[in-house]
Amino acid sequence: MTAEWSLNRPNPLLLLPEDGDRASRPGSTFARPGSVAAVRSHLDNVLPALESLRSQSFRLAAWGEDLARRLACGARLLAAGNGGSAAEAQHLTAELVGRFDGERVPFSAISLHAETSAVTAIANDYGFEELFARQVRAHGRAGDVLLLLSTSGRSVNLLRAVETARGLGVTTWALTGVGPNPLALNCDEAVTIDSPAASAQECHLIALHAVCRAFDAEILRQGPVETSPGAGS
Repeated sequence: MTAEWSLNRPNPLLLLPEDGDRASRPGSTFARPGSVAAVRSHLDNVLPALESLRSQSFRLAAWGEDLARRLACGARLLAAGNGGSAAEAQHLTAELVGRFDGERVPFSAISLHAETSAVTAIANDYGFEELFARQVRAHGRAGDVLLLLSTSGRSVNLLRAVETARGLGVTTWALTGVGPNPLALNCDEAVTIDSPAASAQECHLIALHAVCRAFDAEILRQGPVETSPGAGS
């Protein structure tokens, strides 16, 4: 049997395999029952995770508004995470330096993991635990915001960054998985997602977009903003 089908035949994407050979054939449109069950189990975790996030809508909105006021006055956002959380931190800084939905001026936002030469130099010379703390010491100023993402909330390099930020007067926010956890407890404010790590990380992206919605709404409410060269330095 080939993967081809017509309108007169059932869509094979909706069928389960009749035998193991058919399921494992390269290019097959069939899936084993175990794989289907694994996918459905993952998807079943999404809605509870989203409800956990939705219950914290007020905090996300407050973050967006606060960030808009700070960045409009020349402060900057520093963001960091490890692995998939690093990718999501970088997603947020791209939205702020570029744009989210509508046209607006750019704002200062830096992903601390994204400059590979600095990252490898610091890790090599000072250890991975100091990876973000040293960059916070270099870039952070009183009034800035440090946003840290972690599904576990236990990453040592993020906890060290929080300690450094506190001494500089940098406000710290955390997006984590199940709380309480060390990162959420040590930051000024936190949004914790009560779900398995993968679903928590998926909700982190939704949370970041929600913050961007509130950010842009507050920028629009404030009226035209012009960022000056060297703002936040």
